[in-house]
Amino acid sequence: MEQLQVGTLSITWLRGGVTHMDGGAMFGVVPKPLWSKKYPVNEKNQIELRTDPLLLQWQGKKILIESGIGKGKLTEKQRRNYGVEEESDIHASLEELSLSVEDIDIILMTHLHFDHASGLTEPDGNKHKSTFPNAVIYVSEVEWNEMREPNIRSKNTYWKENWEAIQHQVQTFKETYEVLPGLNLYHTGGHSDGHAIITLEEGDEYLIHMADLMPTHAHKNPLWVLAYDDYPMTSIYAKEKWITDAVSQDAWFIFYHDARYRALKWNDSFEITHEVKRNS
Repeated sequence: MEQLQVGTLSITWLRGGVTHMDGGAMFGVVPKPLWSKKYPVNEKNQIELRTDPLLLQWQGKKILIESGIGKGKLTEKQRRNYGVEEESDIHASLEELSLSVEDIDIILMTHLHFDHASGLTEPDGNKHKSTFPNAVIYVSEVEWNEMREPNIRSKNTYWKENWEAIQHQVQTFKETYEVLPGLNLYHTGGHSDGHAIITLEEGDEYLIHMADLMPTHAHKNPLWVLAYDDYPMTSIYAKEKWITDAVSQDAWFIFYHDARYRALKWNDSFEITHEVKRNS
C-alpha cells in the first residue's frame, strides 16, 4: 500500500478494488487518438480505474476518503459490465496497519455513485450492515437526497443497498463544511448534482481531491470531462477554478481512481514535479 506523508498528515491508499470502464465514456467528446496518448487503454477500449479509499491519519482521527467498490455487492453481470477484476479488501488492508473498520472515525464522500459508495455497507445474511459502524459519514445534502430518490438516469448508480444501513451515520452539508481545522468539503456539482471536492491544509502544504471532476491525471484539461457527467458545463467551470488555484499553490493532487499515480504536483506548465506512483 502506497503512502504519502505531508507534515503530520499521513495518507495510505487501501485496496478498494478496480473497474475497467469504457475509455470513450470516460473522456467524453475527446477523440481517442488524443486521450489514449495520456492514459493506457486495453483491447476492449476500457481504461483501468482503481477504487482505492484514502486513509488519512491526522489530528488524532482516522478518516477515509471514499469507500471502495465493496465485496460481494455486485452480480456477475455487473462485474462483467464494469470490468471488475478485483473487489475491496478493506478489512485486510486495515489489519496490515493494525487497525480495523471500527477504528474509522470519519468518512468523506465526494458523491455516492456505486463505485464510491458500495464499500459503505457489506452483506449480512439477506440484508446489509454498515462496514464502518463508528464513523460519521459526510456528504452533500443534494447528493444524499438524490441517493435516496434517484431519477431515471441516476437510479442505475444510486443503490438502496448502499444507503439504507448507514443513514443514521450520515451528516449532510450545503455548500461548504469544515470537518476539522484545515479539512474542508466544497459542493461543486458537475459530475453529479451533489458532487463535492476535498481540500486539506497541513502547515504550508495544500492538498486537493478533485474526485470525479478529475478522476485521473489525464483529465487535467478543463474541457476533458466525462460522458457520465450530469452537468458537463458545471464540471468545466469547477475544473478551471479549482485546478488553476491549486497549481498556483503548488498543491498535491490526490486520486482515488488513477491507475498510475496516487498523488502528484504540477508546475505552471503542467509538468509533474513530485509524484507518488502506484505499485504494480
